[in-house]
Amino acid sequence: MKYTRIAALAAIGVAASLSLTACGGDDSGKDSTSKGSSSSPSEGGSQAESGADSDSSKSEAGDAKPGSGQDTEARAGAANGATEAGGKVKFCKTQDLAIDARDAATDESSGRIDITMINRGSATCSATGFAGVDIKDADNTSNPIERGHAQPRIFTLKPGDAAVFNLAYDIDSTGDSLAHPTNILVTPPNETHTVSLKWPAGAGEIKGAYTDVQVYPTHTTK
Repeated sequence: MKYTRIAALAAIGVAASLSLTACGGDDSGKDSTSKGSSSSPSEGGSQAESGADSDSSKSEAGDAKPGSGQDTEARAGAANGATEAGGKVKFCKTQDLAIDARDAATDESSGRIDITMINRGSATCSATGFAGVDIKDADNTSNPIERGHAQPRIFTLKPGDAAVFNLAYDIDSTGDSLAHPTNILVTPPNETHTVSLKWPAGAGEIKGAYTDVQVYPTHTTK
């Protein structure tokens, strides 16, 4: 009987201990859940929104290419009011240009032919770069003209505007020149259609060969 009574008391003690532990666990769980519900969701939402903004700004920065050549051309076109869809300006077509040549030498030793191109079209176009030039001789041969050492600049023409490029050479004042030019064959920059112009009357004779003549890129007439 003594042993039975002790065992019963021990069982009651263990049951009481387990009951207290369970109650403590419920309180702790409720406190933790309460704290989590009052702060975690709002903080998590804020971080998600911040992360989205950060990713968006990185994407936009990655798409921009300010140093590219295209960007430069687009900005130059915009400065001249020449932007089209896509931010680019189309090259001038030969059929839209009025082209002529004249003697522009400033002294008796340095020959210069100015070739002017006027945009007679209805849209702004680009005349950037070197024109293709051949000189036709009296013997019906055509001689390509080499490019001079100059860097082309982006150049656009509004309707009615003009651009000019030059042919430069040394003048032969001896009267013994072997070059007898009759025509200048001009292909505007980035074009394939050519026009034939008369060699300007009164222009000085070419010293040396046609390979000594050089063509320079387009520039403004202003």
